[in-house]
Amino acid sequence: MTDLAAPGTPAGVVRVTVAQVAVTTDHAANRQTVVDAFEVAERAEARLLVLPEYSSAYDPRGVGPEHAEPLDGPFVSLLRARASEHGVAVIAGVTLPGSDGVRAVNALVVVDCAGEIAGVYRKVHLYDAFGYQESDRLEPGPADAEPVTLRLGGLTFGVLTCYDLRFPESARRLVDAGADVLVYPAAWVAGPLKADHWHTLLRARAIENTAAVLGVGMTGEGVTGRSLLAGPDGVVELEMGEEQAYRTVDLDPAPLAAVRKTNPSLANRRYTVVPAEA
Repeated sequence: MTDLAAPGTPAGVVRVTVAQVAVTTDHAANRQTVVDAFEVAERAEARLLVLPEYSSAYDPRGVGPEHAEPLDGPFVSLLRARASEHGVAVIAGVTLPGSDGVRAVNALVVVDCAGEIAGVYRKVHLYDAFGYQESDRLEPGPADAEPVTLRLGGLTFGVLTCYDLRFPESARRLVDAGADVLVYPAAWVAGPLKADHWHTLLRARAIENTAAVLGVGMTGEGVTGRSLLAGPDGVVELEMGEEQAYRTVDLDPAPLAAVRKTNPSLANRRYTVVPAEA
């Protein structure tokens, strides 16, 4: 879907509100957080609101089917209603029912400015690392699913989530699908070197893909926050701390085009990415 820039911004520029918020096991409270975030985005005249992974419910001990809601459930229905009301697209992490009722699905829902679901990304790489075993509670999304993108203004946004950041081929597959901006909602678990990995990998994905990269981190118990925007040259244009906060940024396609002209690494590459077989 193509949309217009916010009033007062140049054509093609997309204004994005980053919602670095805390999420709990209280579903009603989390829906109120969404309401508050949309109000911030509307006041900022944003065209896109990005919420963290697991925005519908989060438990530091793990999230499973006890927190799952279908796409027509109260959380996604609220996203759609508020997006339509405010004219603001939204990307948010949700937990969907799994295929067997034993495990759930960690997903991102992309809703356009009219309140329509533009895509659903089911997390491919589960967080079975650093002492965690996400696959005990969640089932992975299909590796060969079509990349999920959203066109706003002069930019195409592509979505991945959290642990996917450690797999550069996932980002490259999105760029091959036309993404100019890679968006990573996350509940990035805190721990030794974890914040450094988050910062470094977001910049790396930007540099190697000559794409803007936006990581939106959850804040609160056990997670790092530290949302970050890196430009296509790897320069950090926004970096937040650990506290709950909102920031709004303008993304301009012109600098991205200039970087890709100066550094045509995408055109010079000699390999392509294909999904692994199940």
